[in-house]
Amino acid sequence: MLTELAHAAPLALLFAVPVAVVGAVLMHVMRRRSIAAAMITLALVPLAAALGGVVGVSGLMYTPELIGTIAVCVVVGVVVVPVAWWLGRRVARDALWQREADAAELDAVRSAEAARRELVAWMSHDLRSPLAGIRAMTDALADGIVREPADVADYLACIRRESDRMASMVDDLFQLSRATSAALELRLAPLALGEVVSDAVAAEAPAAASAGVEIVADRPQVWPVVHGSDSELTRAVRNLLANAIRHTPAGGRVELTAGHRGDVAWLRVQDGCGGIPEADLERVFAVGFRGGAARTPGEGSGAGLGLAIARAFVEAHGGSIGVRNRAPGCVFELVLPAAARVPVPAGA
Repeated sequence: MLTELAHAAPLALLFAVPVAVVGAVLMHVMRRRSIAAAMITLALVPLAAALGGVVGVSGLMYTPELIGTIAVCVVVGVVVVPVAWWLGRRVARDALWQREADAAELDAVRSAEAARRELVAWMSHDLRSPLAGIRAMTDALADGIVREPADVADYLACIRRESDRMASMVDDLFQLSRATSAALELRLAPLALGEVVSDAVAAEAPAAASAGVEIVADRPQVWPVVHGSDSELTRAVRNLLANAIRHTPAGGRVELTAGHRGDVAWLRVQDGCGGIPEADLERVFAVGFRGGAARTPGEGSGAGLGLAIARAFVEAHGGSIGVRNRAPGCVFELVLPAAARVPVPAGA
């Protein structure tokens, strides 16, 4: 028996190895065309090699062993081919999904890096101007070029304004970093939306008075209660108000309204900016965006971070924020999860 096996083994290899080599070449070709076809080839090559070895050992004669081997190979092939095809399709689908996921992740990383570079460039540019002005004015004061008390007072006032402007930019940058951080933790509690807006209006009242803009709130005492964090939500509303005041001309008004819609509460801030170009509506909340033709920034404009900060804080609350044009300007709508309804006082 061992002698027969010793004589049969080389003959089996002589016939099986060429079949395996041809199958390997065929699988390499199929791999470039179809993963499913490559998997089917991978499953059939061992069967074909085994069949070739049996044919070689049989001396190319029909023997019971050859017939039995052919029958087994056919049965195994009938089972293996569909399974190999299914596995190939599965592998191809998973590979395609992984490739798309990797591409999307790479695009996200590139977009984030591009946004970071743009933000650094914008902030560098925005800080360079006030710094240059402060340096020039301090040099003039230090060198004695400016000596008259009135001129010195004007220079000091300008230095103070530019310093406040830079401090505001730095604070906006800090708030944006905090709002977009994955480590941000909010202490949520029931908050009366009317009280949050009252605090924001009180904080922005001096700016509104200086710009000649009237702020009107429609019955804030009956506004809904929301789940929110006081400081972050107030900051978001303040940023919306500051944006509305900045872009509303003197003599105009900013109107605030609020209410319920199902399980959510909404707050709308209507300004008198004259409208935003439709092409810019989707970019309003982008970092560094300062407006299109209808909202060209002026001397007192910020760094273009206020609305991005507002959106980040609102989304951290599980809410959303949007904007649309409505005469005489545009309306920003903030949506938050409602905590409870506030009953309307009798006669209100």
